[in-house]
Amino acid sequence: FNWLAEALDAADLSGMLSKPAGPFTLFAPLDEAFTSLPDGLFKCLLKPENKGTLTDILEYHIVEGKVCSDDLSHGMSGKTLNGDDVDVDLSDGIKINDSNMVTPDIRATNGIIHAID
Repeated sequence: FNWLAEALDAADLSGMLSKPAGPFTLFAPLDEAFTSLPDGLFKCLLKPENKGTLTDILEYHIVEGKVCSDDLSHGMSGKTLNGDDVDVDLSDGIKINDSNMVTPDIRATNGIIHAID
């Protein structure tokens, strides 16, 4: 999660996700997800003048509370920290919106991480 960590630092969200805050559930894009972005977009989002946009994107990947994969049900939705909902699809594996959950239930000190593609 190197690219995600860099983005969280740029958005000043790393501290918010650390104990004693939380628990949180993070739908964490793999580094490959970031490399599939259009050329230059990631570096552009890291610029201070784009911090609001970057924060909004990252908060879309975070839900309050510890939600393990066993807690998910088909059609379930959850409100993210940016106020938008994410939807769960269990018809073919585990999908969060259009992203596949490739590694579920990675334990963290203040919640859970689900790696998505």
